[in-house]
Amino acid sequence: MFAAALAILPAVQVRAAKVEAGKNVPAKVVIIPVRAQIAEPELYILRRGLKEAIEQKVDTIVLDMETPGGALDVTFEMLKALEKFPGKTVTYINREAISAGALISAGTDEIYFAPGGVIGAAAPVLATGGDIDATMRGKIVSYLKARVRSVSEGKGYRGEVISAMIDIDAEFKIGEEVIKKKGELLSLTAQEAVRLYGDPPRPLLGAGIAENLDDLLDKLHGAGNHTAIRLEVTWSEQLAQYLTSLTPLLLAGGLLCLFIEFKTPGFGIFGITGIALLVVVFFGHQVAGLSGYEPLLCFLLGVVLVGIEVFLFPGVMILALSGAALMLGSLVWAMLDLWPGEPVSLGGDVLLRPLANVMAGVVLAVGFFLALLKFLPKGGLWGGMVLETAVAGEPAAVRALNAIGGAGGLEGKDLIGRTGIAATALFPSGHVEISGRRYEAKLAMGFADAGVAVTVTGVSEFGLVVEVLS
Repeated sequence: MFAAALAILPAVQVRAAKVEAGKNVPAKVVIIPVRAQIAEPELYILRRGLKEAIEQKVDTIVLDMETPGGALDVTFEMLKALEKFPGKTVTYINREAISAGALISAGTDEIYFAPGGVIGAAAPVLATGGDIDATMRGKIVSYLKARVRSVSEGKGYRGEVISAMIDIDAEFKIGEEVIKKKGELLSLTAQEAVRLYGDPPRPLLGAGIAENLDDLLDKLHGAGNHTAIRLEVTWSEQLAQYLTSLTPLLLAGGLLCLFIEFKTPGFGIFGITGIALLVVVFFGHQVAGLSGYEPLLCFLLGVVLVGIEVFLFPGVMILALSGAALMLGSLVWAMLDLWPGEPVSLGGDVLLRPLANVMAGVVLAVGFFLALLKFLPKGGLWGGMVLETAVAGEPAAVRALNAIGGAGGLEGKDLIGRTGIAATALFPSGHVEISGRRYEAKLAMGFADAGVAVTVTGVSEFGLVVEVLS
């Protein structure tokens, strides 16, 4: 079953043929709208729809095209996604396929037109609409024409036609008839696109004209011999374009909050916020068509392992390290562009970009944490991370480190065997008070409420190790 964003096509009456002995099974069709400026939401819905169509063994993808053009990089990503689909791909130019729309149309198997459809004017321009520098324009045009030839091989005049829409300086003619003169860009109406040329006669560009999508599906698969589902661009696709662009910052914020939560007693707002931010990362990439729910489940398993280490078996380390590896690995997994039925390839940009995003998030989180330690005041909310003591203004955890390392005397070791009380709840980490001074401490096992009597049994790199007095 397709995702909740799918809706039954309103313009096309879905007519499933009865499956009886000796009759064909109705063809499965998915219609994907390309009805706005080419941007990331259009890429996301296309990629997600294609992957789901592959899993559902859909026969035909129809692009419902009405676009003035858009971003060239997104256009290339959409062309790459279309190449992954093993079935038939069709563009229906419902009204216009201008600029990037013409390039995307060239990447499908067949192009059909509404009676008033228009295609063309695909020359590259700046995002502002202005002209590109002549030298740069020449490079881009040459590259675009090569890309068009690569996706148009074996499709009649298509490569030459789309190239004539890109290159204002080239002449395009068939035989002695000039289709486009130098100094102008080619644009075609529906009737011009299906006109026959050459011997044997072949249509210039279009496979045919269909009154509407219902008529198109009848032409493709026969009347009553198809079922159709239409995808719609939802608010989630619109939101995902911003979330994916903020991935390193969201990762940094989530990891920073989780680390602060780990360094402070109990579980509270920082832990909840950290997990929520990382879930947002998974949500953005799932909507973008890059991952399913499996990476999120893997991440939550990592959280569970870390929680078991912190709350039940502190000091074991293997659970925490395994959990942390699962969490980081699942974040990389969530950003991989993997396709159903294809072998996993981790070369090139497939793995490089996710790794770069995760590493950027880790580096930013470490930087933010160091900045917190340096610039924020001690005590109060941050006292769980850096606690000042009454002795030389040195943090208790630092004094314990010095003691265990031999620097600064044997004060930390001298505390072994001393008794005190839990100044905060120990879950299992927190603070204890011994002879009027507070120290960072951790229970070897279990939990303890504030005010419970404890005894020091050891010193670790993070502070004192204590046990509850029976």
